[in-house]
Amino acid sequence: MSLLVVGLSHRSAPVSVLERAALPADAQVKLLQDTVAAEPASEAAVLATCNRIELYADVDKFHAGVAELSTLLAQHSGVGLEELTPYLYVHYEDRAVHHLLSVACGLDSMVVGEGQILGQIKDALATAQELHTAGRLLNDLFQQALRVGKRAHSETGIDRAGQSLVTFGLEQLTEGAPVAEWAAGKRALVIGAGSMSSLAAATLARVGVAEIVVANRTRARAERLVEILSEAGTGLSARVAEMESVAVELTRVDVVVSCTGATGLVLSSEAVAAAVASGARPVDSEVPNLRAPDGSLVARLAAAAARSGRLPDAGYVADAPGVDSLELHGTWAGNGAVLDTPATGLDSASTCPAPAAVPTRSAPGGPAAHSGSSGRQTTPRAVVPTQYAPTKLALLDLAMPRDIDAAVHRIDGVRLVDIESLAEASADAPMAADVDQVRTIVADEVAAFGAAQRAAHITPTVVALRTMAADVVQSELARLRGRLPDLDERQQAEMTQTVRRVVDKLLHAPTVRVKQLAGEPGGAGYADALRTLFDLDPQTVASVSRADSNNNEDTDARNRGRA
Repeated sequence: MSLLVVGLSHRSAPVSVLERAALPADAQVKLLQDTVAAEPASEAAVLATCNRIELYADVDKFHAGVAELSTLLAQHSGVGLEELTPYLYVHYEDRAVHHLLSVACGLDSMVVGEGQILGQIKDALATAQELHTAGRLLNDLFQQALRVGKRAHSETGIDRAGQSLVTFGLEQLTEGAPVAEWAAGKRALVIGAGSMSSLAAATLARVGVAEIVVANRTRARAERLVEILSEAGTGLSARVAEMESVAVELTRVDVVVSCTGATGLVLSSEAVAAAVASGARPVDSEVPNLRAPDGSLVARLAAAAARSGRLPDAGYVADAPGVDSLELHGTWAGNGAVLDTPATGLDSASTCPAPAAVPTRSAPGGPAAHSGSSGRQTTPRAVVPTQYAPTKLALLDLAMPRDIDAAVHRIDGVRLVDIESLAEASADAPMAADVDQVRTIVADEVAAFGAAQRAAHITPTVVALRTMAADVVQSELARLRGRLPDLDERQQAEMTQTVRRVVDKLLHAPTVRVKQLAGEPGGAGYADALRTLFDLDPQTVASVSRADSNNNEDTDARNRGRA
């Protein structure tokens, strides 16, 4: 069996296709079930985020596996296979491992180094484990991806290669002005109360807005976020608004940040036009003096997001006054938080970082390569500001699918930054040195994973060999006791120990060496050689493999219980 991944992401597909192909939770469950029911696949896991949909499987046939996985993705995404195929990429065996580890390190993210992907990988593994679609290979792979992602964040400055997605979006709204000066004293509406929205609220509070209004479908979550904001004691005004009153709130605020899990539009162009026409206060008007960012508030918001969801790209926390480092669920946040706490009660869309970036100079015109790099990583480049009418309402849409009607950009006095404009702003910039360091880590870990898998592949055969040897020893000892009935118990025990010691010594060196050789490239053939040389029963080998897989599942279940 071999690892195969078929998927699409912001590297291969335009935003319009990603939006239509987005998989809700129930569709992901059905996709996993249908995949393992298909002939080529024995294991399956789905990684579905704001800017990627990837189906991982352990298959016994490459071409049949690609065809089956592509068809299943098309069926469950609702995008026809003929339309979807040009945007799909395929990675196989070591290239598939390399791809997932790169994704886990944030190398394939729109903002390089963002850490929220680790939580999404953990969620993908948990779902596959709960549905029993993840076996030994995918369990090992996804656990390795989580470890490598954490290592990249702790050993390198990959967090510095990118920046907070909310901060990046706000920088695009300011058209070159310092964010703190631009935001000071403004009134902001945050739509959504997931981890990304919590990050938005923390960022807005940090840069000095005077008021934050939180609207969310679940009022209790909005109230909790407002409670944290209000308890900080900084004079920041924070309150909850019902989703039904968002249109009214638009007339009272200067800035809107929206990141919900809604499948339809949250803000229509008509609602925005009406708010602007009613006289929303221009964001260019005089504002109070800038107040210093409050480190305590940022720390509390970060900790709250760690408890309730995942706080991505929180490197700014380390720079806040009074916050030297934060321990968030056991993960050091002094150089950018890397959280992997599952988001309770959140769907993938409500916990996503900024949605997809679309390459603007190398848009795909055909099928993506089946191997190789997913696309070179970039850091944000400067964007020449476009001339706009005086801005009355600034909108930042970080949702996938989009929350805000793209047509609002035609309304005078409205400034919209959405996933496509963020993609344009982040394209074609030079590489950071930290990215190269992470690439080296990924390459080393891919080699280590391959060696471990090859060694693990031969383990059932070695166990079967030792089992066969033990059976032979027992049979011969029984025959010997029948021929020498006068031996007392001490003599029989000495005879048994001697025979077993001889067999163990004969098997020790070759079995240790064959495990070492199996870990090297091309070492998979040693298992076949052992089975042939010793005429091992394939059913015995298979039963050992199944027992090992069941032990792994029991361990995973215990680990989930402790979590």
